[in-house]
Amino acid sequence: MKKFFKSISWLLIIASLIVIIDQLTKYFVRQYLVVGETWAPWDWMMPYARLLYIHNTGAAFGLFKNGNPIFMTLAVVVSGVIIYYYPQIPKEEKVIRFALSLQLAGAVGNLIDRIFFGRVTDFISVGNFAIFNVADSSITVGVIILLIAVWWQDRNEKKKLAAAKPEEPIIEPVNETGSEN
Repeated sequence: MKKFFKSISWLLIIASLIVIIDQLTKYFVRQYLVVGETWAPWDWMMPYARLLYIHNTGAAFGLFKNGNPIFMTLAVVVSGVIIYYYPQIPKEEKVIRFALSLQLAGAVGNLIDRIFFGRVTDFISVGNFAIFNVADSSITVGVIILLIAVWWQDRNEKKKLAAAKPEEPIIEPVNETGSEN
């Protein structure tokens, strides 16, 4: 068991730091804004970036309202899969490990909200984009990093295979008498 926890220590450290940031930002929003209130430090920012405190009982972009039990279960399953799979990733694959840490942090951050409040606190509003939070950002950035890392890894493996593949010999056509053309 000690060996297992050692193998996931960086996963837990990175995810814990992000969960703490996520929960602190949500705490301050809940303490200092009322639901539906908008705040920006400067008026000129208001159309571009602001804090807008809302509750979300669904998934990203407000889809599947009132789906808390489903999303709680999904967060637990995804977290379990990440924790199980993480030690199997070679230590040299730091980018993939970091991406999984971000995804775990996001899943846990929003799971905490769902367990204690029955909904997720969202508050970051940029332009006309959906309102989100640190946990949502962590999941999104983690998925993007993971996709790029896997693509990059696949690309490099194909290059290595192409470089290692011996060239096929050129066969000159032979006429019926057995001599070359």
